[in-house]
Amino acid sequence: MSPVPPSVCVFCGSRPGTDPAMMQAARETGAMLARRGWRLVYGAGDVGLMGATAQATQEAGGRTFGVIPTHLIHDELARASLDALVITETMHERKKVMFANSHAAVVLPGGAGTLDEFFEVVTWAQIGLHGKPVILVDTNGFWQPLIALIDHVIEQGFAPAGLRDLVTIVPDIGMLEVALAAHLPA
Repeated sequence: MSPVPPSVCVFCGSRPGTDPAMMQAARETGAMLARRGWRLVYGAGDVGLMGATAQATQEAGGRTFGVIPTHLIHDELARASLDALVITETMHERKKVMFANSHAAVVLPGGAGTLDEFFEVVTWAQIGLHGKPVILVDTNGFWQPLIALIDHVIEQGFAPAGLRDLVTIVPDIGMLEVALAAHLPA
């Protein structure tokens, strides 16, 4: 068995969204991970941005590690052709397994689940549980309202200014690749 390559946890939507640029960013992310030899760790679904990221990773010859809770196997159509698939009992366990098996977290556009994943790993960083990079990919300005909310929370005294430093924001997949390369082991 070959050694595990540097791994990137990608949190993203189980839906395609309304802007075709979001699906394109997911496909570009998967292809870039494969090209760089980085393993995709993700929610194991075969739908939406999740499915597009995994499909692009596999089509480009990359490795995939999926994690899905039992109650979502049918809704998110667990991708059958993954290199590794872990089935968990809960959503919390899913996030923990995904993040524990990664060197960095990337957040593509998504909904409530993606926001939950983002805030959990940022909170873990804030309380000192990890020092892994957390990178928001702000495709077409998708995350601008979230960034404004984080700044508002800081301005209102509910978080230290250092909270903003726990998140790297990139506009596109080219800059995502640069940010990941600066943090991942060679």
